[in-house]
Amino acid sequence: MTRAEAAILGSHSAVVGGHPCAVPRSSEPFRWCCCPCCHRRLQPCRIMVYFRPSWLSGSGLLLLCLVLGADQSHALECNLTDSSNATCLYAKWQMNFTVTYETTNKTYKTVNISDLSNVTYEGSTCGDEQNGPRIAVQFGSGFSWIVNFTKHAPDYFIDTISFSYNIHNHTTFPDAEHKGIITIDNHVALKVPLNDIFRCNSLITIEKNNVTQHIWNVLVQAFVQNGTVSTKEYLCDEDKHSTTVAPIIHTTVPSPTPTPTPKENPYVGNYSVRDGNSTCLLATMGLQLNITQDKVSSVININPNSTGVTGSCHPQTAQLRLNSSNIKYLDFVFAVKNENRFYLKEVNVSLNLANGSVFSIANNNLSYWDAPLGSSYMCHKEQTVSVSRTFQINTFELRVQPFNVMEGKYSTAQECSLDDDTILIPIIVGAGLSGLIIVIVIAYLIGRRKSYAGYQTL
Repeated sequence: MTRAEAAILGSHSAVVGGHPCAVPRSSEPFRWCCCPCCHRRLQPCRIMVYFRPSWLSGSGLLLLCLVLGADQSHALECNLTDSSNATCLYAKWQMNFTVTYETTNKTYKTVNISDLSNVTYEGSTCGDEQNGPRIAVQFGSGFSWIVNFTKHAPDYFIDTISFSYNIHNHTTFPDAEHKGIITIDNHVALKVPLNDIFRCNSLITIEKNNVTQHIWNVLVQAFVQNGTVSTKEYLCDEDKHSTTVAPIIHTTVPSPTPTPTPKENPYVGNYSVRDGNSTCLLATMGLQLNITQDKVSSVININPNSTGVTGSCHPQTAQLRLNSSNIKYLDFVFAVKNENRFYLKEVNVSLNLANGSVFSIANNNLSYWDAPLGSSYMCHKEQTVSVSRTFQINTFELRVQPFNVMEGKYSTAQECSLDDDTILIPIIVGAGLSGLIIVIVIAYLIGRRKSYAGYQTL
């Protein structure tokens, strides 16, 4: 089936592997496959959806959208074509959001929005003589994300990025003090040469009015010429820095390894991962990263207030992913062992260092934070997770529960050996008794010596 034939199917059909299938209702996520001969739904997979929305009747705009993967941070890919079926805008990216809001009891809660299900693209357009191109994405329960482009030859601009959310949604924003739809507009004005495609694999963080947007793996070109997406890339500054090789200074005098400047303990953050409408993973901890590269050591304290959170939960594994302006990802992967316990099995990290280089390490053979299923693991004292010889993580006030979270609360905690003071009791008692015995023996020997002081040997 051709794209033109797919377009004739209208807003209620899709093309998967060249065969038409019924598109799910708007309440269903666009993640399914179908049987070429019988239209039956099969297992989740990547799909292509060609449709001509009813609100664009007669405009000739054809929208191709691709939703990739089953991870909670979907890769979104869209290709807008005009009436002649020529591409006018192409974009591919990943994103998630963090929103802080006030509750009815005058406290503040933070929610992480990473489940981009039920995606639609109503309002996306190639633009006309009065208005520039626009990408409009709707997802989840009342969320929308819009990017507007403008052109000023010889460049075009990623002009504004808007994010809207409905705080009246009690499931996502429980106990919210204020109600209604809130829109956050950000003036970006990022200039890109015409005929270039903009690429930014690094994490882009946009913060405004208690909303943090995390966008990465971006590939976008507006005002595509002659229907052909450019192969000439225009890199963001972060990617330029990450590919820069630090100069090497040769010297015959060996220099000592610098000692990192000691830092105060990091702030303790509360992190959570949601599976649908329920919380499936909880973590509370202060994180301090210790990195050694080219004999240079550095210490990084993670600030939870500027850290994004994503993740996923499965029956045998669970993942917590943190990211920030300089941390592309920091993954904690948990696993079940012997069907009755969980532990930290894997840590992956990729971050930008101060010298412009990229530091990446992965270890999937760890064994930390072991506790029974149905409980949480807790360690108030400082603990070190040794990921590799060059990378360690110090944790403070740690508590995690990656499985069987009930009602969004921690279960009974199993404390680490560092926190267990019960072992000190027999040690103290034993030491006291030993000291008492020694005192008695010494006193006995002194007394015995005095009792023989008046006698002489014959």
